[in-house]
Amino acid sequence: MAHLNPADFVLTAARTHGFVLAGIGPATPSPHADHVKQWLADGKHGEMHYLANHLDVRLNPDKLLPGAQSVIAVAEPYHATNDPPANPPTPATPEAARGRLARYAHGDDYHKVLKKRLHQLADALATEYPAEQFRTTVDTAPALERELATAAGLGWTAKNTLLIHPKHGSYFLLGLIVTTLELPSSEARDYPVPTVPATDHCANCTRCIDACPTDAIAPEGYSLNATRCISYLTLEHRSPIDPALHASMGDWLGGCDICQDVCPYNTIASRQTSPLPIHDRYTPRPELAHGLTLIDVLNWTADDRANTFRGSSLKRIKLDMIRRNALIASGNALAQHHDSALRAAVQACVNDTSELVRITAQQVMKQLEKSKG
Repeated sequence: MAHLNPADFVLTAARTHGFVLAGIGPATPSPHADHVKQWLADGKHGEMHYLANHLDVRLNPDKLLPGAQSVIAVAEPYHATNDPPANPPTPATPEAARGRLARYAHGDDYHKVLKKRLHQLADALATEYPAEQFRTTVDTAPALERELATAAGLGWTAKNTLLIHPKHGSYFLLGLIVTTLELPSSEARDYPVPTVPATDHCANCTRCIDACPTDAIAPEGYSLNATRCISYLTLEHRSPIDPALHASMGDWLGGCDICQDVCPYNTIASRQTSPLPIHDRYTPRPELAHGLTLIDVLNWTADDRANTFRGSSLKRIKLDMIRRNALIASGNALAQHHDSALRAAVQACVNDTSELVRITAQQVMKQLEKSKG
């Protein structure tokens, strides 16, 4: 590939390393710095305090890698449907209530799957351009991944704040290589998709806004209040969850797919005759894709959590957090139908040794008693 110009070499090398979507953007300061600062000032990042740390670096790739000229962005698709995997787990009882997990977490941990090949790509580029520097990141460094991927021509940032490709939807995992190598942007080369303002794509559609059960997306779109987002609440929030949000959280135990499920562009993607290939390691694990039995999770030990989430991106959820989430999902299930065993398991958590579990169990039981009265 040595005869190729640098931009073509980079994109060809990306495909060689299995990245089916890759683009190039400029390593320039964020044009949305004021919005990000106001979002943080308003506390919409909740307990994700790390988002406010190193803010100058997050807003400017040149602070992440001094002398940065370009950003190479890759988008990795994962399974967007819940087709039943082979050998589904046998529930304790046929009617056992289950809790759902976001689809990106059904397979192996994307941090490891994506980052390994991203490092290999960076090494290949460093070999070709030894005078330049390359720094990779997959959710691990302060960077505005979606904004930089948008600038690299991989799609647009939609009303639900996710990156959407016009043909392939939004079920993607993102990775970046920041480099001192100066490259023409995808916009300049009209590759891989024309860069068009987000409003020209989302237009008047409000499906994601209307479907969000906790009203986490701003009425006008393009901004998310993380403190109301189910993904944030189940994965990042380490304190008791406001009981006013419990009913809206449904049966989600880790993450949420609602705003993606209703997006018309994901419907378009599902009808593609030649869908993008998906890495084998994102194949859904039956025990995760089918959902976890709530009564089991309520009784989990540290070993149970570790064994179930081994090799999964969900291993970041602490034991008391996943049990808290299961209590809320159990309360919602019990509000719909009687299950004496599940109710007894919730009641048993009222005196749990974990303060987070104990408080949540008390909240759930109080709501159940109130609804009975």
